[in-house]
Amino acid sequence: MHDADITLTSPLPGATGAGPAILALTVLWHPDPSRIGAQYLEPDARGVVELSRFLPLFAQAGEDGLGLGHGGVSRLPVRIAREAGGGLSLAPPESRMAVEVNGVEIDRPVVLAPAQLEQGVVLGLGRAILLCIHWTDRLPRNNKVPGLLGVSSGAIKVRELIYAVASTDMPVLLLGETGTGKEVAARAIHALGRRAAAPLVAVNMAVMNEGLAAAELFGATRGAYTGAQSARAGLFAEADGATLFLDEIGNTPANVQPMLLRVLESGQYRPLGGDTDRRSSARVIAATDQDLNGQDFNQALLRRLERFVISLPPLRARREDIGVLLLHYLERAREDGSQAPPLPFAFASACANYDWPGNVRQLAHVLGRALLEWQAGQEPVFETLVKVRRATPAMPAASVPAKRRALGEFDEEEILAAMHNNGWRIQGAAGELGISRPSMYKLIEAHPAIRRPEDIAADELAENLEKSGGDVERCAALLRTPLEALRRHLRGLGLLG
Repeated sequence: MHDADITLTSPLPGATGAGPAILALTVLWHPDPSRIGAQYLEPDARGVVELSRFLPLFAQAGEDGLGLGHGGVSRLPVRIAREAGGGLSLAPPESRMAVEVNGVEIDRPVVLAPAQLEQGVVLGLGRAILLCIHWTDRLPRNNKVPGLLGVSSGAIKVRELIYAVASTDMPVLLLGETGTGKEVAARAIHALGRRAAAPLVAVNMAVMNEGLAAAELFGATRGAYTGAQSARAGLFAEADGATLFLDEIGNTPANVQPMLLRVLESGQYRPLGGDTDRRSSARVIAATDQDLNGQDFNQALLRRLERFVISLPPLRARREDIGVLLLHYLERAREDGSQAPPLPFAFASACANYDWPGNVRQLAHVLGRALLEWQAGQEPVFETLVKVRRATPAMPAASVPAKRRALGEFDEEEILAAMHNNGWRIQGAAGELGISRPSMYKLIEAHPAIRRPEDIAADELAENLEKSGGDVERCAALLRTPLEALRRHLRGLGLLG
């Protein structure tokens, strides 16, 4: 294997324990979609990163670098420096640019702890651009695998392992939480291998009838069991010369596990009720989200499946990939004919800061539901889409009832934060606070720092709209006024087409 794009590893010097980790900044969201996924890697682990509109240069794999380049990003730099103990200090510039860390606006230097950096820190600039600050141990690579997107170390490593094993016939065990893309990885291994022209035969072991599992996999003769009125070939016969994908392998019935071990060791199996052995050259790929070492699972079978293991990381462990995935699903929706609007900064920020327990699959479903709501003329509320609930130590999150609060219990900063987090959209802020839209109107009217568009002078409106580059959402944030009302007022004044 000589292609530099598909070699097994590409670790950076000093990034695997021999020296300091490599600090990386990845573009999670940008008004120019072509910039999403671009990265900057700190060349000197002892240096300081000064982040401004023009520097440093962010590059896609194999391309020249560019500065962030957006008018909402200050020319004065955000200063990022290493701290003793593995943390980073982050100092915002003396400018009017809004700087957010993990969705919270800051106006003074903060220290990012090592644990935060391990999870990826989301940095928002000018309510227009999102970056992920994280560690990496691999150079950016263009080792594409269909369906397996991402610029993170984890995504690059998974694709390298797929390329490495695809050309062999050895069994592969795919490990990962639900929604991490195990079936996508299995199909990629098959498609990149020597058996690509043959079918991929897939079966979910979790839904297989326990009493008939052996017959499903290995076939059966006529009369081998009640109702067997004719002989059946079985999945191993169907996948002879091809690939057999055994999803949810941890749910394989105990009586079938020794049969699987035998066919993996020798290629031989015996159909249920048969008197002679048959052979299958099926290449087996298995997947599970379970710990097979801690279960009543045949350990000899596990050792056989473990000849080559690929662990797919959860999305929360590769937060720098969220922007690339959002862009992919938006583009796919448009290809399918959906009128997908530009994704609001506040929604992109909420996605970047969420931990996604359902991983990539959950991200795709949430974005799909949000697009349907936008098409119906409704403003999607992120917290509703992901069913976020606050938990107490005594009760699991799913069982905690929503607590109603009197309007007088909300403090001014909490109300401002809700409006800011939701792009100054009243419906979104109401959803975050758990109140109705009319109640949100009452809080806004009583708030000393939130302005009515009608009370703002026309020249101030025009000045801030120009400063925002025509972006009404950013203009609303600068003026601290509700977005929908501002848009209507600007149109009434002829300032917005």
